[in-house]
Amino acid sequence: MNFLIADTFTASFNRLSGPDQKAVKASVFDLQMDPGGNGLQLHRIDASKDPNFWSARVNRDIRLIVHKTGDSLLVAYVGRHDDAYAWAERRRIEAHPRTGAVQIVEVRERVEDVAPPATFDLVFPAPAEAKGKETGSTALFSSLDDDSLLSIGVPADWLADVRTATEDGFFALTAHLPAEASEALLEYAANGRFPAPAPPPTVADPFAHPDASRRIRLIADQKELEQALAYPWEKWGVFLHPSQRALVERSFSGPARVAGSAGTGKTIVAIHRAVRLARDNAHAKVLLASFSDPLAAELSKKAHVLAPETGGVVRRITTASFRSIAEQMFQLEHGVRPRIAGDAVLRDRLRGATASAGLKGFSERFLLSEWTHVVDAWGLTSLDAYSTVQRMGRKSRLGPNQRARLWPVFQAVREALTAERATTWASVFAGLADALSERQKKPFDHVVVDEAQDLAPAELRFFAALAPAGADGLFLSGDLGQRIFQHPFSWASLGVDVRGRSHTLKVCYRTSQQIRRAADRLLPTVLRDTDGLEDERRGIVSVFEGPPPEVKSLDTVAAEAAAVRDTVEAWLRDGIAPHEIGLFVRTRQFVARARAAIADLPGAAEMTAAPMSLAKGLEFRAVVVMACDEGVLPLDERVADAADEAELDDIYETERRLLYVACTRAREHLLLTGVAPTSEYLADFTT
Repeated sequence: MNFLIADTFTASFNRLSGPDQKAVKASVFDLQMDPGGNGLQLHRIDASKDPNFWSARVNRDIRLIVHKTGDSLLVAYVGRHDDAYAWAERRRIEAHPRTGAVQIVEVRERVEDVAPPATFDLVFPAPAEAKGKETGSTALFSSLDDDSLLSIGVPADWLADVRTATEDGFFALTAHLPAEASEALLEYAANGRFPAPAPPPTVADPFAHPDASRRIRLIADQKELEQALAYPWEKWGVFLHPSQRALVERSFSGPARVAGSAGTGKTIVAIHRAVRLARDNAHAKVLLASFSDPLAAELSKKAHVLAPETGGVVRRITTASFRSIAEQMFQLEHGVRPRIAGDAVLRDRLRGATASAGLKGFSERFLLSEWTHVVDAWGLTSLDAYSTVQRMGRKSRLGPNQRARLWPVFQAVREALTAERATTWASVFAGLADALSERQKKPFDHVVVDEAQDLAPAELRFFAALAPAGADGLFLSGDLGQRIFQHPFSWASLGVDVRGRSHTLKVCYRTSQQIRRAADRLLPTVLRDTDGLEDERRGIVSVFEGPPPEVKSLDTVAAEAAAVRDTVEAWLRDGIAPHEIGLFVRTRQFVARARAAIADLPGAAEMTAAPMSLAKGLEFRAVVVMACDEGVLPLDERVADAADEAELDDIYETERRLLYVACTRAREHLLLTGVAPTSEYLADFTT
């Protein structure tokens, strides 16, 4: 008998207290060992429309809801007695007649919080010109016939509701529909088309359908069950959504990219693609890389969850940060680890070289930035090369005479580093790229890079050289709106041309409609990269709604702390766990201000407090962005170092993106605070 658990079970399980969870775990383990449920007092739920729902007694108050058929036992829900029975009485579990996927469906006639449709008819009449339920509103899907709606997994008894759904009432409706149907309707509302249909499952098992596998998981053994019970569904349920599946399965003739705003599932696509490539070829070696070590560690965890089988799939996927894989390759190439010169060393060498050359008129910050983003980034070793390089992303213009004055300083720094047997990360990446590009046999068959918007030129060259050129060699995932560490440059100029193979995801799964809309006001509607590719941010929709972000301007730091403490305390009372709360500030020096605000709250040590620059890749149910004071956001010291108005514009743009990244870590709740006068950016959240 197949033993399965559903996302509805793990969601309800995680709402229980610790002692109750422990008791539930023991009962679920007992069920896995003995599906007959001996000792658990199994009772059929007679009031349910589905005759296969049973209740299992965990303790005096807690009940498991299981769905039993001849060849499967599905753990579907857990809760207190009345809640658990009510849940089962409102639902049925069945294979959809058109898609074949198993669905957990709410029985329409037993749902009272959605107004009944004007007509309720299971004979499926030809759709009329439906009118909105609310005066003056327009039905979103009135032009779709029943066949179209059934093809995306809409249950038959919900067809009339969908056809009469208006924009105002749509989110209330989607909460009752299976996920694949809700997401397909959202994509239709955003883009006027349905996602590509899922490929048919290779076996006749309705639980094996891709749509079913996103919410119901087959548990093979006790180890997998322990894993499933150890984490919330979101931590291990990395199953694909319809708009992402085509990008995972598709073969690309050259380098390809997936883009999309925060929360649209770019990372999920990257993970699935890496696993799919490893599964398709039993000998393939795949690199899955991300910006930092913590992000790479998260990728590794999710890859292990996605491919738990023992066929060697995960062992052939190397997961690493940009720098850690370069360090490993450097050691293989040279036998030693690279000796990296940090910013402090570079500032000192630049200071000495500037004094020796008698150079005047350039700030220390400008010199370090010019070295980092131009000279070192592009591996320039001569005045001729520096004179002709296109300084992408550098808004202050430098004429031939200025470059000639600057070059002796940069040349002296390079010579000093060589004499000290020191190097930079850009030099490491560039040297490895040169060595790898000359080799016929590559270390990896496929390279998948997440957070690709922050790749530097030498890093991009390195990853392109790690895999063979041609089909499915290089796949990149990123969002131009979250680029906070690199100036823009042309990927095509380095041989990585994704034009014609770039796709933008439009459905946001992580962040509520209200938070996403507010955060999007920080960025232009259309973002264009140096190669002319556009990320169109119009038409993006979120799959759920929530409260609007709160913005508070306080008179003092103490008043801000009190406001933050009150809000976080309310979140805790509402059932949000401490580890599901994040607090972000502009720089490390303000982390103490955030910590002080929550110091006396239960679980404060489990809450994340960090600079905005470390928010990338994280997600929380609730987020506070603190210390949004004038002079802090944007940061005064960066503004003061701007060489001209054009460079000042670039600084303001980057500061906006930092705030965007921090805000879009929030799933359900977002609070922004500052001491008056507050950051000018907060006005975008109140318009």
